[in-house]
Amino acid sequence: MAKHKLTTREYLLPFILISSLFFLWGIAHGMVDTLNKHFQEILHLSKSQSGMIQFALYMAYFTMALPAGYFMRKFGYRKGIIFGLVLFGAGALLIAATASFESFWLFLIFLFLLGCGLATLETAANPYTTKLGPRESAEQRINFSQSFNGLAWVLGPMIGLFIYGNQGTAPGEKLGSLILPYTVIGLVVLSVAVLFLRTPLPEIREEESNADAGSENSELAAFHKKPLISHRHFVLGVIAQFCYVAAQTGVFSYLINFVTDNNQTPHFDVRYGPYFLSIGFALFMIGRMSGSYFMNFMKPTRMLAFYALMCCILLPLVSAGLGWVSLIALYGVFFFMSIMFPTIFALGIKDLGPQTKKASSFLVMAIVGGAVFPPVMGWIADVYNMSVGFFAPIPFFVYILFYALNGHKVKYI
Repeated sequence: MAKHKLTTREYLLPFILISSLFFLWGIAHGMVDTLNKHFQEILHLSKSQSGMIQFALYMAYFTMALPAGYFMRKFGYRKGIIFGLVLFGAGALLIAATASFESFWLFLIFLFLLGCGLATLETAANPYTTKLGPRESAEQRINFSQSFNGLAWVLGPMIGLFIYGNQGTAPGEKLGSLILPYTVIGLVVLSVAVLFLRTPLPEIREEESNADAGSENSELAAFHKKPLISHRHFVLGVIAQFCYVAAQTGVFSYLINFVTDNNQTPHFDVRYGPYFLSIGFALFMIGRMSGSYFMNFMKPTRMLAFYALMCCILLPLVSAGLGWVSLIALYGVFFFMSIMFPTIFALGIKDLGPQTKKASSFLVMAIVGGAVFPPVMGWIADVYNMSVGFFAPIPFFVYILFYALNGHKVKYI
């Protein structure tokens, strides 16, 4: 496979700025995935109830993706990014402002607002990244940007350690450890919004970037005019993205439970849980960075198929209760999930021309899988145990394997 440039000199600065956004929302996600066990301990919630944290965050993606896509089709990528940052920052500051009320529902409401900001950013940044360089390296470029997302996920649990280590027991103080981290995040995000407000970015219009291809290839031009529902690779890609985010969120959300529940071997104290999650996220980041590099030599679809197959093989080992072998297998799942989201995203919007922004909205909408699945996985763990819960994501990876082998193919019909 020939090596292509990651980006061009013209797009280097925009590419750097957009990649920084992946880091910001990675911090938010990395923190949230440490909070399930925290809320279980502090507010005495069941695993299925704590899964509502992910439900609130990812339901925001389902709710906001289409309005965000419409906003960007009308006002462009840059204003969409600024709007997303404002929602993100406002949600974080409101979480900090209401933490002393110790209301799980208030936390979920403002987490939903924060999630609306993340949904808007992802609707803008993911497709924008694929346009900032040669078309042939789109999958590689989005994987590289998403590597910063993985790096932030490593740091997110470190903030979780602060939250776990500074929790109070007096009335009004049980959620007090949320105040400082969410205040800092809110202020940083709003500062970045000001930076984007003052920085000019190229406004790429798919209608223009695909004009030459349309004039040279009438078949491709006709393909672009078809409704999205008729694009097989896109429809199957939306389903694949739903499956991936459902599986990823379940695995991320319950790793701390896996290593701290009393019926697990090995078993660790809950205060060390964020360390174990951070190790998993480090492997996830390494997987994305190495995956972006290996795409110079290997087709992204073949990598996606192999990584999905490995998850299907490793998850039964996780569920088998084999002690350290199961824990190592779970870390292997973190590594092999790494390239899936950006690769599916890039494959799903491939060759959609002027419909790219609208298609991106639906692919971000598919992140609702992360809202639906964690409560289900938590319920399975409540009824049986956490090991059995890790059987549940396997069918999702089987579907991703199918998409990588066949479903991604663009058919000009």
